[in-house]
Amino acid sequence: MHPVLDRDKFYNCEDLIDALEECHKAPFLEKMFGKCTIIKQDLSDCLHHARLAADREKILERREKNKKIQEKLKKAEENEWGKDGYLKQVAEREYQLRKAEEQKTQSPASHA
Repeated sequence: MHPVLDRDKFYNCEDLIDALEECHKAPFLEKMFGKCTIIKQDLSDCLHHARLAADREKILERREKNKKIQEKLKKAEENEWGKDGYLKQVAEREYQLRKAEEQKTQSPASHA
């Protein structure tokens, strides 16, 4: 079984589509004994390769789109935290220092 044979979508397979349509006009007995089998298999292979090529193209487009999104996110983060997240690193160090100081001040109080 093959998908709807849209000539615009499967332009690489147009010759095989024409050949299969012409073969289907043959008398019943010729079709029954496999006159169209080879053409149909070739068409199925062509449609399969066309689908794979379209899938590869969509994957590449998605990768490019994701790359642009990641660049925008990185730029937004740099706008917020500075280049290479410098301000974020400073804030994290300050947080760690305050946390350590709180633990030091709480430790002697808990022993008493």
